[in-house]
Amino acid sequence: MKRNIVIAVVTAAALVGGGTATALAVSGDDDRGASVARAEARAGDDDGRDDDRDDRNEDRDDRDDRGDDRDERAVSGDMTAAEALAAALKHTPGTAVAAELDDGAWEVDVLGDDDGWHSVRVDPGSGKVLGASADDEDDAREVRAALKGSSVTAGEAARAAAGKGVVTSVELDDDDRGWEAETRASGGGERDWRVDLGSGKVTVDQGDSDDD
Repeated sequence: MKRNIVIAVVTAAALVGGGTATALAVSGDDDRGASVARAEARAGDDDGRDDDRDDRNEDRDDRDDRGDDRDERAVSGDMTAAEALAAALKHTPGTAVAAELDDGAWEVDVLGDDDGWHSVRVDPGSGKVLGASADDEDDAREVRAALKGSSVTAGEAARAAAGKGVVTSVELDDDDRGWEAETRASGGGERDWRVDLGSGKVTVDQGDSDDD
């Protein structure tokens, strides 16, 4: 019915104007129109689902970025690795054997005088100890043997390595008898170093492919 009305109106207009007109009519029955509407609705739903997936992916990226930002803020904070080691030892006396920037805080491993292990977390901005917990480790004898006769502490190793960049970790290598330190340059590049237990001399780690 709608198709016939359209043709009739176009024909009448052509007669009144004294000219000719050609009408191309497309079926406008209600069933086909409803099908088109349903297809468009489905397409809209698909677009909505795609948008939701994009939003979820962006949320995950944001969370990852926030984790990176926490570490960047810690690196650029007022507290150095050496200072974090000192703060941890003041809270939990013993021998510090490792410090690492982890999830926006310094995590320091301390071997107590009773050969018990403790993990101390230190805020890099304020220097406040966030907490301490006991660790179940059984290598105290190996660590003490590696440190026997050593004159360079973890804090001193961290200060020595700081001449190469911002120290993000320092730990004892009890197999090769030396301190291992990792630094981060202002451009974001990371380097690995070794600090001699006796002299405190800093050399590039042989496992690091970059030149000194």
